[in-house]
Amino acid sequence: MHHFISSENHIFKFSAGQPPVLKVSSGDTITFETMDCFSDQIQGPDDRLEEVSFDRVNPATGPVYVEGAEKGDVLKVKINRIEVGRQAVMLTGKDLGVLGARLEGMHFKILPVEKEYVVFDEKTKLPLNPMVGVIGVAPESGEISCGTPDAHGGNMDTTLIREGAEVLLPVRAEGALLALGDLHAAMGDGEVCVSGAEVPGKVEVTVTLVKGLAIPTPLVLNDRILAVIFSNETLDQAVDGAVEVMVELIKNRTELPREEIIMLLSVGGQVAISQVVDPLKTARCELPLRILENYNFKLY
Repeated sequence: MHHFISSENHIFKFSAGQPPVLKVSSGDTITFETMDCFSDQIQGPDDRLEEVSFDRVNPATGPVYVEGAEKGDVLKVKINRIEVGRQAVMLTGKDLGVLGARLEGMHFKILPVEKEYVVFDEKTKLPLNPMVGVIGVAPESGEISCGTPDAHGGNMDTTLIREGAEVLLPVRAEGALLALGDLHAAMGDGEVCVSGAEVPGKVEVTVTLVKGLAIPTPLVLNDRILAVIFSNETLDQAVDGAVEVMVELIKNRTELPREEIIMLLSVGGQVAISQVVDPLKTARCELPLRILENYNFKLY
């Protein structure tokens, strides 16, 4: 069955107590309409930043209750299609991003979106590369801002989360309560100024429940690689966590000893930065599927 959710149905925090706006079954397809990360408040170069409410940053459309989802399951979200709007916006300023201490005031930029490009200025066009910045499920207890990444997913700002990818999220609450948003027409790893090319749009996904697959943090699969996504207070901790989870995934599914897995990751894998500007930093550890297949690795 195919469902549609308007961006009018959105949240700013992931929580098990959040009432769902839709109930679906495993195998259903959903189209999420999304606002940009500023809740579409900036529409043109003459808009005034002092009139923008920063309490409305990073809305995620949803949440969606998946029938049968319970703690200990995994929700697999296949990104079928991403459609982005005709213009994007970027923002940076004092105390924002990596070099915010060197800036004064707030600055924003409107970027037209053409068929295949994001227009930065008259000299530079960037290839259109739509991806999903925020995608997650409810934590077991409490609430987590949509601007913060963690084991539930959230604002992971990971460029791998694009068309064709599968995002595997560890379910911690009944129904999973999936929500997503914060689309980017283009973004570089790190998102150093605190924003990518922020854009409204639509995301079509198919959700599938996976029973019996215990994972501590989100994974991303595409036709080339398996990636572990890990967030923590420092980038060093995020890297360490991503590598450790990858090692344990492989150790529990192959006959390779731990020391061999670590060496294999060192020569065949990649550690990459997803983002360094959110309340928690996000890193990923990637390994090509062609290498995993040599050892008869099966995730589930």
